[in-house]
Amino acid sequence: MYDICIIGAGPAGISSAVYAASRGLDTVVLEEKEVGGRLGGVSTVTHYSGIIEGETGASFAERLKKQAESYGIEIRNEKVVSAELAGDVKKITTDSGNYEAKAVIIAAGTTPKKLGIPGEAELEGHGVGMNAAKAAKEYEGRDIFVVGGADGAVKEALFLAGYAKKLTIIHFEDQLGAIPEFTEKVTRAGNIELRLHTRLAELQGDGRVEILKLRDEHTKETETICCDGCGVFIYAGSTPNTGLYPELDQSDGYLVTDGRQMTSIPGVYAAGDICAKQVRQAATAVADGAVAAINAAAWCRSNE
Repeated sequence: MYDICIIGAGPAGISSAVYAASRGLDTVVLEEKEVGGRLGGVSTVTHYSGIIEGETGASFAERLKKQAESYGIEIRNEKVVSAELAGDVKKITTDSGNYEAKAVIIAAGTTPKKLGIPGEAELEGHGVGMNAAKAAKEYEGRDIFVVGGADGAVKEALFLAGYAKKLTIIHFEDQLGAIPEFTEKVTRAGNIELRLHTRLAELQGDGRVEILKLRDEHTKETETICCDGCGVFIYAGSTPNTGLYPELDQSDGYLVTDGRQMTSIPGVYAAGDICAKQVRQAATAVADGAVAAINAAAWCRSNE
């Protein structure tokens, strides 16, 4: 029986854990993959206050992990498969065991979307759907394509351009949706081409990507690009990991919380990108985690 069970070990989850543990609460963190969440897999971490020079997703995740360990926080590498949240005792079941807690903080984040185009699933991990930070060197000196025009996509494109012979950004809108800091760097880069109002429609290849088919959103014409052995990195948005929590109020699939980060069930809180909110950044995730844990701690004390 724990005081607080936290689902997810990204910035929101670890922030929650540190604030909970600092208040003397018995805390467990359940994480299916690695500490750091999606942020732990990015090439670079920018804008977050206090980052070290050359901060990568991996280095940021490692520092999150060390901070949690310094507080003696228990982090279990398990996948949550079900949750019973309505009672006074919250029950969480994983692929390895069962947990009970007075309060739960859901910081399970989001999952990257797939394009759902022909060839994407068949070539997964063989030229498409890779992690940029880990796969960049493999495609050094080759052509690289990045699908997406938001901040995250363009930031990864800038990183990959340092390895690519030529990098092409494919974006369905008429202009990039990234902040000026990134778009200006794209303009200054000597090896980045923009393919705007364009969608990646199909991938073909035998064991690796060999052909891309692009569709112009204005003319609806399709262009075939032969590029044997190229890399295709897709950043098409994300879906909140809320499927296990149908009893909680949601908006467009995201968990609805109040000013204390409490959900529609008392004693159940949510933090980070899984929440319905305007801004999804590491800074807001950490803030959510702090607010959730402080209020969850007060909830636990009031129900002793």
